[in-house]
Amino acid sequence: MIWFFGTIAVIAGGYQLFAILAIVRHLMSRESSSGFRPPVSILKPIRGLDPGFAEAIRSHAAQDYPEFEILFGVGDPTDPAVAEIERLQRDFPTIPIRLIVGAEPAANGKVGVLMRLQPEARFPILLVNDSDIVVPGGYLRRVVEPLENPGIGLVTCLYRAEADMLAARWEALGIATDFAPSTLVAPFVGVSEFGLGSTLAFRREDLEAIGGFKAVADYLADDYQIGCRIHALGRRNVISKVVVATRMHGGPGASWKAVWEHQLRWARTVRVSRPGGYAGLPVTHASLWALVLALCGQFWLAAIVLALRYAMAVASGWFVLRSADVFKLWFLIPFRDLCGTAVWASGLFGSRVKWRGLTLKLTRDGRIVN
Repeated sequence: MIWFFGTIAVIAGGYQLFAILAIVRHLMSRESSSGFRPPVSILKPIRGLDPGFAEAIRSHAAQDYPEFEILFGVGDPTDPAVAEIERLQRDFPTIPIRLIVGAEPAANGKVGVLMRLQPEARFPILLVNDSDIVVPGGYLRRVVEPLENPGIGLVTCLYRAEADMLAARWEALGIATDFAPSTLVAPFVGVSEFGLGSTLAFRREDLEAIGGFKAVADYLADDYQIGCRIHALGRRNVISKVVVATRMHGGPGASWKAVWEHQLRWARTVRVSRPGGYAGLPVTHASLWALVLALCGQFWLAAIVLALRYAMAVASGWFVLRSADVFKLWFLIPFRDLCGTAVWASGLFGSRVKWRGLTLKLTRDGRIVN
């Protein structure tokens, strides 16, 4: 049986080493500094007041960039976010900030708002990100510059989740030590046909070439679908070294039930978007295999696998995302990993997900059906 345990240790530990290499490659990559500064239209579909919304939108308006506009779209004129957007307009009178009310019919309400914003955008570069994303100084410059290369079609960003309540911090820990490194592994093995809702920067002409936002109006994972379609034009999608931040719910939305539902939505969305990749995810679950090895009496092998898991978690969580919780909550990482395995198993079945208070049913290819 030694060969069996050795195989488990090699596969589980090998992925951690491979992820560390992907992280090092990302950290050592060189950013463009060509001075490419085309005008940019930032499109922000809004629904409700997310935690940290005011800080998030101010971080966009405060960008030091030659020419850009911000278009906020809301489907409902009574949306509570409208007051904050109007305050932003008063505080930044020199920045073209527009509020557009209305949405086109779409199964994905967010995409319906983007469809309404698309013809209003004036500039050749479009940037879309979620309403709660806080961006650092220099964000626009660093995210847009790679698009000077005609071979690059889309630029996306990793994100650091911040929270106060334990349930939300638990979820944020998974983003820092599991989701982020897996995202960096993908381009390391030649997989780049994706984008993250934290940032999607692309050329307007490429969006029009794929049929506009309307082409993804029926999909829940609109960010992935946009990335996939732009990639199909013969372009590469790249991950910027810029890390943005999102503020996770600190109130009732931080319940353990809400975290489970959120994680399950992600899992089922990944499964219908990339079924092959989803099926292979358990090989990355080092804590699971460390537990199996320990239960079988292979304590040294278990310790080695777990040590590699912690090394990868620190490399991603701290050196890439600068998340302090990777040190503060280090003892929870194996338990969060095992919970992740449970989420993965649950995600194998079922087609319904909860999203912003709605229960949606997905088809096998990720479309939303009524």
